Amino acid sequence: MAESEKRFPHRCPSCSHQLSVKRLICTECGTEVEGLFSLPPMANLSQEEQEFILRFVKASGSLKEMAKIMKRSYPLVRNYLDGIIIRLNEMDQIKKDPKP
Repeated sequence: MAESEKRFPHRCPSCSHQLSVKRLICTECGTEVEGLFSLPPMANLSQEEQEFILRFVKASGSLKEMAKIMKRSYPLVRNYLDGIIIRLNEMDQIKKDPKP
């Protein structure tokens, strides 16, 4: 990642809770949209997890190919993907049953 490239924040630097988006701006025409928008689930994954998913899709969803790319065993790559799936399912559950 280039030094000038900023990572998209998804956690509050003060309290660590999930952030939401308040304003979207078109850099071409300047149109602004305001509201309170949830981040997509992928944005709430770590940078490493997002990169894994991107490589996984580019590898046509082949865990065998991912094991080669990552130079890791197939079971290790499978477990890593399972962990991401668990996190995404937890995010879905929180979305369905938000705490008061």
